[in-house]
Amino acid sequence: MNKLFSPKQRGQGMMEYVIIVAMIAVAAIGVYSVFGQTIRNQTSGLANEVAGKPAQAQIQAAGTTAQTAATRANTKKGMSEYNKDNDAGN
Repeated sequence: MNKLFSPKQRGQGMMEYVIIVAMIAVAAIGVYSVFGQTIRNQTSGLANEVAGKPAQAQIQAAGTTAQTAATRANTKKGMSEYNKDNDAGN
């Protein structure tokens, strides 16, 4: 049996990948919580345009939510109030 790739080393390597994937997932959740509504509006507008329907309302809504996200991004917050704006929107 090759000592370079023992089961302990394989498990350690796999655990490192799991930690990296978990950090990426947490970051994606944070980005989606801020920009999720903008992305949904843009996707809706794109679907309407592809279907040949006007999408002016969705484009305008995407612009409005993007501006809201930009305003939130420029607000200084501490950890105790980090998600306050998102909680208030629900």
